[in-house]
Amino acid sequence: MRNAGFTPKWFEGSLPERSFRSIFKWGDPEAYKHPNKRLYALMKETFGLDDEHFMHPRETGMETVPENLPCRLESRHVEALTAVVGSENAFTDVYHRLRVAYGKTMVDAMRLRKGIIENIPDLVLQPKSREDLRAIVDYCNEHVIPLYVYGGGSSVTRGVEAVKGGVTLDMRVHLNRVLKFDEKNHTITVEAGMQGPELERQLRNAVALHGASRAYTCGHLPQSFEYSAVGGWVTTRGSGQNSTYYGNAADMVIAQDYVCPTCDLRTGEFPAAANGPDIDEIMMGSEGAFGVLYAATLRFRMYAPENTRRYSYIFPNWEEAKEAAREIMQGEFGHPSVFRLSDPEESDVALKLYGVEGTVLDTLMRLRGFKKGERCLMLGTADGEAGFSRHVARKVHAVCKRHGAMSTTGFVQKSWEHGRFRDPYMREDLQDFGILMDTLECSVNWSNLEEVHTGVRAFCHSRPNTICMTHMSHFYPQGCNLYFIFIAKMDDIDEYLAYQSGILDAIQKHGATMSHHHGIGKAFAPWLEGDVGPEAIGLFRAIKRYFDPKGIMNPGGTIALDLPDEKRRFMRKPGR
Repeated sequence: MRNAGFTPKWFEGSLPERSFRSIFKWGDPEAYKHPNKRLYALMKETFGLDDEHFMHPRETGMETVPENLPCRLESRHVEALTAVVGSENAFTDVYHRLRVAYGKTMVDAMRLRKGIIENIPDLVLQPKSREDLRAIVDYCNEHVIPLYVYGGGSSVTRGVEAVKGGVTLDMRVHLNRVLKFDEKNHTITVEAGMQGPELERQLRNAVALHGASRAYTCGHLPQSFEYSAVGGWVTTRGSGQNSTYYGNAADMVIAQDYVCPTCDLRTGEFPAAANGPDIDEIMMGSEGAFGVLYAATLRFRMYAPENTRRYSYIFPNWEEAKEAAREIMQGEFGHPSVFRLSDPEESDVALKLYGVEGTVLDTLMRLRGFKKGERCLMLGTADGEAGFSRHVARKVHAVCKRHGAMSTTGFVQKSWEHGRFRDPYMREDLQDFGILMDTLECSVNWSNLEEVHTGVRAFCHSRPNTICMTHMSHFYPQGCNLYFIFIAKMDDIDEYLAYQSGILDAIQKHGATMSHHHGIGKAFAPWLEGDVGPEAIGLFRAIKRYFDPKGIMNPGGTIALDLPDEKRRFMRKPGR
């Protein structure tokens, strides 16, 4: 049934204090973005719903977090650790403990909506300095108390879950300072709790804040940018949406400073070295399992938004679009900055989401023969020096034209930019009515891209009435990141976990990596050995024994270091 002018009862307003929803809500507590009419119509059509269904939200998480889980640490440990940071920076109440135990993966939100509290620390500490970190790590190591680290809280891999209880360090409160700005070397050293917007504010306002000659940027802009921390970027090897030009987080790291149970580890600030295996590379991606990242030195680049060239193209089909993307990345004329290519299913949804459907531009596409269910949308930018960005944009245009694409101007790219940090806000709206939207991603090379794309989507669609949007992003001359977004009417946790496991099985079975930039955490750890091999896992464990022989750092399955054998999954094809 359709009611003219009906608007679903999307939630807006202030969140109840200390509520479950205040923990799982994405981003700004006062910010919202609701599905537009076209996306809403698609939800109803796909899931066989009517307006009546969207009048009655369910499991909204407005309940207050109960104080029914006492701290399990002995009082002497609580007192000793509290003395390090001060009573104003130590918490044993359930609400504070729950806030730093759950990230932003769908199972976190599902549990919180149902009031499920599990795997939380016993004590939350907000360290103020490196000395605080050293004292806390030493004490926990001496008394074998599990120790976890929380930065921005945007983990989608259950990376911050305190499976063994113990202590969680909340890095964002105090450890968020600039330690050094070096314009000559184009580097900035910051504490690990610094959030993305503050890092960019420091760089873009470098003239006023640091006496620099011009403005700069790191160019690291993940969708979680507004609510993620430098420490999380580095320790999960994250990527931003402009990574094809600026590089991934690991490419930006020059030096690191760790507080480990057995030692302090500081690496040198050099652009390169041939001093044996790269210690920075060994520590990046360790996800808090070897020690606590206190600070990182990052390279930065010139900030020149006036040079940005925006473009978008519509291709007649997936094959032409893929070949154009590969040719662009292997053309050696320079790389785009933002670079995204959506498959047919995602392209149709994207044109709804970006306000293109029903416009003159949409009509022109149809008249030119770009059919729904076949057409593919590419969008992006070229950044850098003015001549370079113009050159890249022209070359991209030439390649796209050779593959039968029509320019859809910079309008679509601007529409995407306008919503790129706000799209996750829609997740709560949909989940209020039993519809979940989640993502999984993997790295592929050009040779196996289509096998992975076809195989994973086949599994996703094996569940009836499920949307599976896919795009390529984070491009390289040798391949790209393949990103799957699935939307389903589902609110049962066990059903969700089984479905997610099936997708991960399909990713590994068809030869992709388990993660390109989300990390592994505890959620994807069962598949890691099947991906990297038992030799690599053995090496990871040897490094763990060196830095953390008592196993206090982020225990409970992180990067498969202490994962029970019965939980391991091996789906890799023979010979891969």
